Amino acid sequence: MRTNCHKDETQRIKHSSEDTTAPYQDQWRSSPLRVRPFRLSDQQNVRALFIRINRHLSRTHIDLPFDAYIKLTLAEEINRLYDYYSARNGGFWIARKKDKLVGMFGLEKINDNDIELRRMYVDPGARRLGIARRMLSFAEQYSYRQGYVRLILSTSEIQQEAIALYKASGYRLERESIAEEISVKTVGSGLRRYHFSKTLLVKYSNDER
Repeated sequence: MRTNCHKDETQRIKHSSEDTTAPYQDQWRSSPLRVRPFRLSDQQNVRALFIRINRHLSRTHIDLPFDAYIKLTLAEEINRLYDYYSARNGGFWIARKKDKLVGMFGLEKINDNDIELRRMYVDPGARRLGIARRMLSFAEQYSYRQGYVRLILSTSEIQQEAIALYKASGYRLERESIAEEISVKTVGSGLRRYHFSKTLLVKYSNDER
């Protein structure tokens, strides 16, 4: 029975990871981006996007244990988003264009001063439209209005576009670490992680909400 469950889950993961995203840039470019809190009705689409993005990464990093990482993260976080982030005094948001999920991110409280940006992903078919920058700005504004002083985050060496975005957005590299073990935050396997932070000093105007 256990073997069949694992087999079924693997089949669902492979099915969900099929890249059915067409080049939507032209039709999405002029459509507004809406960022809103996660709803339980979003669960299936969020799950599919998480799997698709990590399958996309695994194609060029076949030596990394993405299968194990996906299964662990689905079980401990993605399949129970509301409970996971509520227990950490945080929240989860999705970004939509033309009624399609194109991005997502979470925020997790670390202490009274610091909050951590988690799980910021953009659909591979909707990149280079400024969606990641808009979500990052939203996260900064929200965190500032909630009274946090710093937004912190980490990403791995295989996410070079994300690293470039954070540096261009004023984030300071605090430290580097080597992740040996798989967790919901890393695929492990000796992958280098970069830890960034930004002090939230800028007051945002109402038209930036």
